[in-house]
Amino acid sequence: MREYKKPELLIPSSNLEVLKAAILYGADAVYIGGEMYGLRAKAKNFSNEDMKAGIEFAHSYGKKVYVTANITAHNEDLSGVRKYFKDLKEIKPDAVIISDPGVFEIAKEEIPEIDIHISTQANNVNYGTYRFWHRMGATRVVSARELSLEEIKSIRENIPDELEIETFIHGAMCIAYSGRCLLSNYFTGRDANRGACTHACRWKYHIVEETRPGEYLPIEENERGTYIFNSKDLCMIEYIPELINAGIDSFKIEGRMKTALYVAAVTRTYRKAIDDFFESPSKYQENIPYYKDEISKCTYRQFTTGFFFQKPDEDAQIYDNNTYVKEYTYLGIINGKNEEGLYELEQRNKFAVGEEIEAMKPDGRNLIVAVKRITDENGEDMDSCPHPKQKIFVDFGIELDIYDILRRKED
Repeated sequence: MREYKKPELLIPSSNLEVLKAAILYGADAVYIGGEMYGLRAKAKNFSNEDMKAGIEFAHSYGKKVYVTANITAHNEDLSGVRKYFKDLKEIKPDAVIISDPGVFEIAKEEIPEIDIHISTQANNVNYGTYRFWHRMGATRVVSARELSLEEIKSIRENIPDELEIETFIHGAMCIAYSGRCLLSNYFTGRDANRGACTHACRWKYHIVEETRPGEYLPIEENERGTYIFNSKDLCMIEYIPELINAGIDSFKIEGRMKTALYVAAVTRTYRKAIDDFFESPSKYQENIPYYKDEISKCTYRQFTTGFFFQKPDEDAQIYDNNTYVKEYTYLGIINGKNEEGLYELEQRNKFAVGEEIEAMKPDGRNLIVAVKRITDENGEDMDSCPHPKQKIFVDFGIELDIYDILRRKED
């Protein structure tokens, strides 16, 4: 009988700043994309230099970094993939995430010393598939989002103990099977399976009758709206025991295009939930209202449990809009201090002298702080900071720490 250990908490990172936040706010591992082959062409992604710096930072805390290379590769991609893996050989991530068998073969040839994880894009829905990838040399397989907890549990019981299961437990859901979407390519020529998804599932659709061109008929269900492909977001914060009992080794959060605020808030909440459960199941149960409250402070599209307990029905969709619920605005992250003792940060949204804002700390505390003074890089005082990504220096009246994250609650 396989003994279940505390699962890995695996967090997405779009850039070096977000990677550092993920590590400091409780991630056991992060997954990142390079500038090619990682299914998120619109994300900022990592240069080789930043990737190396991020891996060194994570390893200094005893954490891991996995690099995505999970595109569906066409002929013209293969030579570039080979070169990319030769670069990764020098950068030394802990694993690469792959979906395409041709790319898998190149990885085995070029980076045999680096673990290979099989992406959810590979449609991993049965234990035979898991066994196949294990025989090929994979150390981990990411389950398809379409699996129930019972199916995952059955897979666990029928695969080698050393083969790990990674499962998405939080974040956006894709309308397409295992994320293999054709809508984006059909409408815009941007191939979702090669990293250029336009998120066509979030668009508003109408019907046009053939003999009445230009007359747009709304698609409605009980007058709720027309966003027929727009799924709610997955959230399993209330079901940590069930996920562990299914034998999942790595709890994966979706969101390689999210801000440091989102990543830090989700990471911190799941970190506490997992740790609380392993300390005391009753403590975990008592704190569920707290976890739900903290998760709701992130941007989200309402929540669902996806396929874990039953096939999603019409209640898993949002029909009347495609916007996020947003309770807090990201203002910046503390990067250091200047000679005057003012805190340095790069502004992400406008705030002003006299405002009260919130400082999130990795240990779970949220401090209300007052903006006493703002200066620019030249030391000139400012009433507010209206310019995105402007480097500023701020007096908050109390001691803060590097990587504390600043946010403002919205009405």
